Amino acid sequence: MEDILKSAAEGLKNKVMSDFKDVKKEREKHAETIVRNHVLFSMGAGAIPVPVADVLAVSASQLDMIRQLCKVYDMDFSETQGKAIVSSLTTATLARLGAGSLAKMIPIVGSIVGSVANAVMAGASTYALGQVFKIHFDTGGTILDFDADRLKKLYKEQFEKGKKVAEELRKQQAAKKKAEEANAPAEAAPSEYVPDTTADKPTSDADVITRLKELGELKAAGIITEEEFEKMKKRILE
Repeated sequence: MEDILKSAAEGLKNKVMSDFKDVKKEREKHAETIVRNHVLFSMGAGAIPVPVADVLAVSASQLDMIRQLCKVYDMDFSETQGKAIVSSLTTATLARLGAGSLAKMIPIVGSIVGSVANAVMAGASTYALGQVFKIHFDTGGTILDFDADRLKKLYKEQFEKGKKVAEELRKQQAAKKKAEEANAPAEAAPSEYVPDTTADKPTSDADVITRLKELGELKAAGIITEEEFEKMKKRILE
């Protein structure tokens, strides 16, 4: 009887551990998806050709990412604390984003160079912030005991990784655009492109970045409202 009880207890223990690992794996996958989606959105926001609007859009994206990560890890979200953390960890990055934003004011060349640099930097910053929160939550931390000063080193390390991730996404976007131009009918007459945010879901990361960039431009220009912007963004990311 004792052996039977031990065997049953061991079986139950193994099942619990297996279920726990499955839950943890699924949570990790969900968290990675959230971070990736917000990296894409931040890259699109960073490329907005309107000075200052890009910086504000990136900050809003990062705060929304923290909010969603809190839900995944069953943590209470504090907007005040979230803003303080974003500000503390990304101050230097936002300053560089601001410089790139001002560079967009230079006709043609400044806009192109500033948009490309800001897109990569914004994506890298969001990636780093997301990874820091994932690691913090995985080790039992909460948003209330988040020590920004202690985690700045981790943020900087993840930021370097994030630059590679963002640069790869940017290259994919450029390659896709080049392929589309090469396959375009030679007789097709040039026309003004109007972004279609109600079309089918994006088929690649490059598609997502392009759609989000166009959406940000529409909002910055006052063509769509904040509510319309959020609905369209959600559709694209989903």
